[in-house]
Amino acid sequence: MKKYEFRPWGRYITLSEGKDYKVKEITVLPGQQISLQYHNHRKEYWTVVEGNGYVRINEKIELATPGSNFVIDIKDIHRLSAEESGITIIEVQRGEECSEEDIVRLEDDYSRV
Repeated sequence: MKKYEFRPWGRYITLSEGKDYKVKEITVLPGQQISLQYHNHRKEYWTVVEGNGYVRINEKIELATPGSNFVIDIKDIHRLSAEESGITIIEVQRGEECSEEDIVRLEDDYSRV
């Protein structure tokens, strides 16, 4: 049985994974955001399924609403932020390392390294 992983900003669950991919459902709580980060070994594809927020990719910030899609290339600096409703996305990771160890944090509201 799969279980949620809880973080200060919300939670995620891994829905599927293989040698060079991973699929997650990620929920960011109202008013919270993930760290400003990038990855050295994977691309990510985000689809918003519920709620509203903002996606930053490099210097561009876009409104994220249900049905919005975003592509995050290797080394793109990115962040997902939730508005009052919170936001849930489906994230598909593709690359040679689809693990939490491939997160390089640049800024973090929760003082994580």
